Amino acid sequence: MIMDSVSVDYVLTADRVFDGEEVHEHHAVAVSGNRIAAVGPSAELRGRGRTIALEGTLLPGFIDLHAHVHLDQTPRDVVLRHGLTTVRDTGGPLVPLEGGDGRLRVLGSGPILTAPGGYPVPVFGPRAAREVADADAAREAVRNLAAGGAAMVKIGLEPGGSGGAPWSAHAATSAPPWPLLPVETVAAIVAEAHAHELIVSAHLSGPAGAEIALAAGVDEWAHVPCDALPDELIEKAASAGVRVIGTLDTLSRTSGSFPNAVRMAQAGIRLLYGTDLAHPDVPWGIDAFELQLMLHTAGGAATPAEVLAAATARAGEHLGLAPLGRLVAGAPADLIGTRGDALSRFKLLEYPALVVSGGVIVVDPRG
Repeated sequence: MIMDSVSVDYVLTADRVFDGEEVHEHHAVAVSGNRIAAVGPSAELRGRGRTIALEGTLLPGFIDLHAHVHLDQTPRDVVLRHGLTTVRDTGGPLVPLEGGDGRLRVLGSGPILTAPGGYPVPVFGPRAAREVADADAAREAVRNLAAGGAAMVKIGLEPGGSGGAPWSAHAATSAPPWPLLPVETVAAIVAEAHAHELIVSAHLSGPAGAEIALAAGVDEWAHVPCDALPDELIEKAASAGVRVIGTLDTLSRTSGSFPNAVRMAQAGIRLLYGTDLAHPDVPWGIDAFELQLMLHTAGGAATPAEVLAAATARAGEHLGLAPLGRLVAGAPADLIGTRGDALSRFKLLEYPALVVSGGVIVVDPRG
């Protein structure tokens, strides 16, 4: 319940509330300022503030862990109105944390660290990357990123040549194979990043990049690899606790992405939600097909609620910003709502009837 001393601005009621982990029938969410004051049965919270009733589903605002809104100049207001309240920008200009106050919350990695001439330079040019010649240069680059407010460090381990990969469709200034950072340099990046309490994410598409990333202790793979991985590399990644962002929709034209994801699920790797937002085949907002693919790759081992958790509660934990991504007292008041059951029909999430960012109602179901 809400403490009597807490002033409630409004109460959102719904047929069901997904709190980031579980579904509750006929519940409500009370909002005070930019925070959630309470979550509980509608009968207990109704009347504590003005009531906004939704015949449908309330959920935490979605978190996309792989986006390029700065590099692509994606319209953030459109992204927000379509259900994403937080994105992690993974490659492009370094911009400190912004938004979360009626605007899209954006966390940034800054430029991708890569070998001289390495990806993404041949595809997107030098503005998306910082080339590092050796371990000393790599450590200095990480220190600069940390000082500039980076939320993580991203590296490129992409030799190119993957048929169907979205980056293969862009004009390249040099033909693959592209140079890769050596293990020693990547290990230096990881050690320096961890000293600044930052994780390291690797763009990689196949065995060559995966082997380097595993040998150097990289924390995260920015994509499910789109070239087939041997079983031993998948098992090694699972044993090492590597976290993997899906981006299954934009990689659905590659030969290895879906089979790799299925075998990752069998090995115990639970994908996190990310779409590589900015590619032309990915919606400017929540991607229902991404969620559907995540459900299918789990082969019956995941429920719709568990898939949605990958874009809400588990994503917030992965960012180190929990309880962001949850509907619990004290969490940021980032919410979305759909008319109908979003857990049985993911497509509803692409067109939310309600969007709240930091307590500010951006899309109002009352019109």
